[in-house]
Amino acid sequence: MKHVLALSTLYPNSVNPRFGTFVARSLEALAKRGRDHSDWRVSVINPIGLPPIALGRYRALSQLDPVGEEHGVTIHRPRFTLIPNIGARRNASAIAKAALPLVEQIHAATPIDIIDAQFFFPDGPAAAWIAGKLGVPLSLKARGSDITYWGGIDFAREQMLEAAGQADGLLAVSAALADQMADIGMPRNKIRVHYTGLDRDRFRPLEHTQLRAQIGAELGFVIPDNAPLLTCVGALIERKGQDIAIAATAQIEGARLILVGKGDDEAHLRDLARDLGVAERVHFVGSLDHDLLPLVLSASDVMVLPTRNEGLANAWVEALACGTPVVTCDVGGARELITNNTAGRLVERNPEAVAAGISEVLNNPPMRQAVAALAEKFSWDTNALELAAHYEQLLR
Repeated sequence: MKHVLALSTLYPNSVNPRFGTFVARSLEALAKRGRDHSDWRVSVINPIGLPPIALGRYRALSQLDPVGEEHGVTIHRPRFTLIPNIGARRNASAIAKAALPLVEQIHAATPIDIIDAQFFFPDGPAAAWIAGKLGVPLSLKARGSDITYWGGIDFAREQMLEAAGQADGLLAVSAALADQMADIGMPRNKIRVHYTGLDRDRFRPLEHTQLRAQIGAELGFVIPDNAPLLTCVGALIERKGQDIAIAATAQIEGARLILVGKGDDEAHLRDLARDLGVAERVHFVGSLDHDLLPLVLSASDVMVLPTRNEGLANAWVEALACGTPVVTCDVGGARELITNNTAGRLVERNPEAVAAGISEVLNNPPMRQAVAALAEKFSWDTNALELAAHYEQLLR
């Protein structure tokens, strides 16, 4: 079996179980394929950044086990020193120096064929330095904000461009993101589009008469059967646009909005809902596990995400797979998914446009099975097959 070592700061753990789950599912699917087809063994380096004094939320992170086995993947969690808010310039080098001794031990025991980074910054420059030390091929993946945000900061862009120049292959989660990578100077001929996967057993249309009652009982609030139900899935941060979703909800009579996710904007968003007089119609439910989220999406009339930028949001794919049309903005790979009115609407990023898009869907709802059919090409098996083929190509 060939051996890929993936470096990813995005990876779930017991402290943040919903953080980077899409990375874990992708690598777990590759590891499963490796067991079934004897092609790829997967090891993961998940660097944990800790400040010099680990207080507050960092204390729990400092107590994570340094190594574990999850779904056929060995996960190593070396620590590196993190200076919150001001230390981003040095994070890549700190990660690389902290991880290299461990990587060399792994390489000595089970030779590594490819070094992979699952996020472009700071993971990409760190992985590039390690791959150079080992003299093995390098693959780097871009997911969205690593390009749209970090690509706009001089020191980060310089580090990413140097890593991209060294890389043997680059991946992007959408064609639109591949174009953005090229726009900041990455070699377009190296970039391959690698769409996300999907747990098709969980994310599918679930229809029964008591679905809203079941969800309300689980989450602790009542959802009237005749009320328009909107769901917004994403971290509660300004970029995702939950404030716009709340303002749009206020314009739709009787509509309920479920906000799935956690983040620093929660207090502001609660205040906004109260100020707009819709606090009783906006429900904050935090992070949901992947057994409950498909129920919420299936019960919803629209998944609304007025995001400022994305690569290709997993929430878009998951909603479509549940038969729920999406109202979002024309950013990133949205146009690659929202290809017609069955899938939803692409709208301007303001409350009036979002409310109008939602109303259009509510007034002419598509058949749920027709919406779900638009997500048929997404699966973790397909994701793993394409990832294995990408790695194989880099070894030729």
